Amino acid sequence: MPVFKTPFNGYSVKFSPFYESRLAVATAQNFGILGNGRLHVLSLPPAPASPLTELISFDTADGIYDLAWSESHDSLLVAAVADGSVKLYDTALAPAQNPIRSLQEHTREVHSVDYNPTRRDSFITASWDDTIKLWTLDRPASIRTFKEHVYCVYSAAWNPRHTDVFASASGDCTVRIWDVREPGSTMIIPGHDFEILCCDWNKYDDCIIATASVDKSIKVWDVRSSRAPISVLNGHGYAVRKVKFSPHHRNLMVSCSYDMSVCMWDFMVEDALVGRYDHHTEFAVGVDLSVLVDGLMASTGWDELVYVWQHGNGPESTLTKGSVSCFPFFFFFVKSFCIFLMEVVRLEVKA
Repeated sequence: MPVFKTPFNGYSVKFSPFYESRLAVATAQNFGILGNGRLHVLSLPPAPASPLTELISFDTADGIYDLAWSESHDSLLVAAVADGSVKLYDTALAPAQNPIRSLQEHTREVHSVDYNPTRRDSFITASWDDTIKLWTLDRPASIRTFKEHVYCVYSAAWNPRHTDVFASASGDCTVRIWDVREPGSTMIIPGHDFEILCCDWNKYDDCIIATASVDKSIKVWDVRSSRAPISVLNGHGYAVRKVKFSPHHRNLMVSCSYDMSVCMWDFMVEDALVGRYDHHTEFAVGVDLSVLVDGLMASTGWDELVYVWQHGNGPESTLTKGSVSCFPFFFFFVKSFCIFLMEVVRLEVKA
């Protein structure tokens, strides 16, 4: 099973939509609270037992929280940076020639970036300044700012079929559906009683969306009738950080959590938990599924590790049963304190 050790804490991992053996990882020093960041571009080895190899990396003065591959240029990456900037990198150029562009409009940390999969010339960013911004590659400034959320926007995701529609997930406990042709959001879903950290659209049904929350649950919604979720997935022990629908199977999705696990779910059956992987030893905060290879998964976490594996042949837990009762919970206490410090800083800035 290929593994890569990063110098900083992992935050996001994404497979290339052009090359089945390529992926990128966003990292941040000191758990993203303070310090530098690094964007790694990695290559899968020809033999599964060999480690991942680094093709190129780019350093930033602040942590990188998320990344997105361009859907139109195979060497282009967009990074969401903690200083409020959005940086564009061309992996065909040397690090000294990058970033090729730095967009500075958000007034707080940029937490999420998503490239439009159908129009392929635009992307959206979500920020702790409570806004989402729409960008295109040919303009030096954003096209539009979407501001209705009343707290940090943690995630924004394009609809896979409708070029002008996207969803956003916020700490105000709502998911909003937007159409860029409309003056405001077209739907508000009060999805959870606690902060919503992520959302993602089903790749086979453009009306199905999933939300992941601090309340430890994942909910699946049909936007045609959003009064109640069509499925609620419980199984994580702590906040669910990311959720991602399978690009190959309508009923499958993956998630990662502060309980240090990565889970695969079938939201259409009663016993929804299909698989659970406990290979991370600290918060698991990034997960992805390859669009080119069915069942190929990747994850990253605060343990500074990147794992890539085929579903069903996943990594074994590095912890014995006897150690589960103390070691993970010690790390949970430490990381919870780090998150508390981040919240204090954020509240002081907003005040």
